[in-house]
Amino acid sequence: QVQLVESGGGLVQAGGSLRLSCVASRSISSFNRMGWYRQAPGKQRELVAEVTSGDTTNYTDSVKGRFTISRDNALNTVYLQMNNLKPEDTAVYYCNAFAIIGVAAFRYWGQGTQVTVSS
Repeated sequence: QVQLVESGGGLVQAGGSLRLSCVASRSISSFNRMGWYRQAPGKQRELVAEVTSGDTTNYTDSVKGRFTISRDNALNTVYLQMNNLKPEDTAVYYCNAFAIIGVAAFRYWGQGTQVTVSS
């Protein structure tokens, strides 16, 4: 079990930047993947970015070149640096931790942080 706490959301104008942080209650080095998802009103939750335990990163096409995910295992923290924000980035952003142990998969979620981008 792990608790994930996100912070860093807020209201920003288009073109601005925000950095989201996700602090875990225990070591994140044991998780296969740490990621950020988002959910806009009336839409399904979607993957924004993820980083593997081997530091391989993956981004959804709409944020490539603008967002950067990183992890600091010593601080049990995952970051999402968001630059050149657009109104369509407005959503609740959720931190996610994913682990495979044996034949079982475990997925944990934070409570979410609101990001609002005004035009």
